[in-house]
Amino acid sequence: MEEEQKKKIEELLKSNKGKRKFLQSVEISVNIKNVDFTKNANRLNLEIKLPNGTGKTTKTAVFANDPSMVSEAKNNGAMIIGSSDLTGIAEDKVKLNDLLNYNLLAQPSMMPEIAKALGQFLGPKNKMPRPLIGVNVGEIIKGSSNSIFIKSKGKYLPTVNCLIGKEDMEPKKIDENVDAVIDNLAKKVGRQNIKSVYVKLTMSSPVKLL
Repeated sequence: MEEEQKKKIEELLKSNKGKRKFLQSVEISVNIKNVDFTKNANRLNLEIKLPNGTGKTTKTAVFANDPSMVSEAKNNGAMIIGSSDLTGIAEDKVKLNDLLNYNLLAQPSMMPEIAKALGQFLGPKNKMPRPLIGVNVGEIIKGSSNSIFIKSKGKYLPTVNCLIGKEDMEPKKIDENVDAVIDNLAKKVGRQNIKSVYVKLTMSSPVKLL
């Protein structure tokens, strides 16, 4: 199966190479069976580190007041948002929507005020910042481009869709990213409950891997 999967990915990339005027994303769709996602215990809330990244650079914003955290975040290219900035952002639709383009992290002690000021906007979009508890801020920021987040939302449909790369990546690297997604989902729902797996480019037809 592993070799067959890699060949299908190679063919997908080869057959669609250069067909669009933009660099297409590679996406995976996993259909799950026998799992009731309306139950809290079954809902997905996974951070998956892709071995070869997503092929794009993720911008990071850190909510922080602590001088050492602010300094480390700045040194790693993150945008800093302090307590004094929250009201201005909450009242500005352009700034609110711009936050959706960032990976959001936060000093734990700021979480209550972030929730109060921005929770009504960020919460429904599953974009509340991740509290930085017992972690290396620099490493988290550097690794943000290699991580994807899978969360059950909406009608809790038994399907997972996410980005796993760009069409200019090597097939082997896409293949390894596919395995990472499947392995992490299997740990949560059981491999026997993974019904089918498809990959596609932004504008291509899906190819069934499983």
